[in-house]
Amino acid sequence: MSSIYGDTIFWVEVEKIKPNPFQPRKEFDEDSLRALADSIRQYGVLQPLVVTRKEIETDGGLAVEYELIAGERRLRASKLAGVGQVPVVIRSGEQTDQMKLELAIIENLQREDLNPIDRAVAFDKLISDFKYSHVEIAKRIGKSREYVSNTVRMLNLPEEMKQAVREGKISEGHTRPLLMLSDRPEEQVTIFKEIMLKRLSVRDAEKISRKIAVEKIRKQTLDPVLLNWEQELSEKLGTRVQIDKKPQSEAGRITIDYYSDDELKMVLSRLDGKEVVPEIIENDPSSFAKASEDKEEEKILANDASPEDLKKDDHDLYSVTNFSL
Repeated sequence: MSSIYGDTIFWVEVEKIKPNPFQPRKEFDEDSLRALADSIRQYGVLQPLVVTRKEIETDGGLAVEYELIAGERRLRASKLAGVGQVPVVIRSGEQTDQMKLELAIIENLQREDLNPIDRAVAFDKLISDFKYSHVEIAKRIGKSREYVSNTVRMLNLPEEMKQAVREGKISEGHTRPLLMLSDRPEEQVTIFKEIMLKRLSVRDAEKISRKIAVEKIRKQTLDPVLLNWEQELSEKLGTRVQIDKKPQSEAGRITIDYYSDDELKMVLSRLDGKEVVPEIIENDPSSFAKASEDKEEEKILANDASPEDLKKDDHDLYSVTNFSL
């Protein structure tokens, strides 16, 4: 059979070609298909499709049908263009389901037609249905084992995030920082929304994820009062704020994150024009002061300093020069 077909190109009726049931690519851009259909009307199908040939018994004798292995986008566009026949290369021999999936994956990867999530689903099918190892898949597609493993891990993301990857709203690189927070779903959703709304780069998203990943340990040792101030400042400034206190000292540092020039201007405007002192827990002996609504003179809560010194310290504490941006 192989000596008959070889690399010979045959012309086959479009209606006789059945789609590949193991086609890993699930989404086809309609505008792109229409553009390809216009090209096919003018120039024809320039690259042959790859199919298998099967003879089946009918009441009238034998009939021939073809099953697509590679080229579904060209087949769909040919149907849109109203083409009667398309060029095909027939793969000889009985193709297994495993081979059909493998060939379809390889063809799409070579043409870079698979979005990252469809690629991950295809890899997972090879693993679960055909018992491939990550190493075996890597060898067949010419990639590293890490590439395969990282691709499959994307399937652990929530459906909303996977759909964003499919639609190109976030990149494959953005999935790494999201996956770092798989055990912290609330923070994962927060970072996802920030990536979408603030157009965070992959690098910025990774920095935030690393910071959040170690924050649980940090919060176990941080003074609850400072945690309260940190949360209040974050809400008032509209961005992430971190307060770090120096060991064996009452001094420390406040770090404010921003991700664009516009966001920096917004933060500076709020620092300059609005009260940014967090609401202090009432009766907390470590609190310095609580701002009144009518901006009257601050109430003195400490006992070891004069009112004049406390006012000066409070002004210095919240001076813009003491914020690390």
